[in-house]
Amino acid sequence: MPPQPSPAALEERLAAIVGASTWFMPALRAVQGLGLASWCIGAGAVRNLVWDVLHRHERPSFLSDVDVAYFDRDRLDPERDAELQRQLAATLPGLPWEVTNQAAVHTWFENCFGHAVAPLRSLDEAVASWPEYATSVGVYLRQDHSIGVIAPYGLQDLFGMVVRRNPARVSVATYRERIERKRYPERWPRVTIIPA
Repeated sequence: MPPQPSPAALEERLAAIVGASTWFMPALRAVQGLGLASWCIGAGAVRNLVWDVLHRHERPSFLSDVDVAYFDRDRLDPERDAELQRQLAATLPGLPWEVTNQAAVHTWFENCFGHAVAPLRSLDEAVASWPEYATSVGVYLRQDHSIGVIAPYGLQDLFGMVVRRNPARVSVATYRERIERKRYPERWPRVTIIPA
């Protein structure tokens, strides 16, 4: 069995893929332009980008949204998310932006998913709560414009093309529904799905 790449090597590989993307880099610059203290683009946007590259797809896969996550305890109102989303749509109108303050997730999570959750304490903790380990990844630009990566569980599942439930906040039922709805193997046949 060949040696596994180190976490640093996988982060470098992800940064190289992001840096070469004709749509992801402009998206990162647009979000950086909002001046948020703690933010990233993550989840499906990162997964699709990497899996498209690994499958050598010439065209980017359909994205239902470009998830922008940020963390601001001082502004928990949904109007703030909507305003930031409008700004991004005006700056880069070709992308399906979705902006969410992770500090406010506990205010609506129970209505959406059926059980209450404690407030998140940071953006890193938020990324660590996302549905699958392969999508528990965020990418951002540092102040010097270099690419930063948030990957609390590492990048092995992302680059191994493994869909595995992250039990931090996602129930088995929700995970199974996501697998059914997203139909990963139709677009990425080399994906391995770990049943729950």
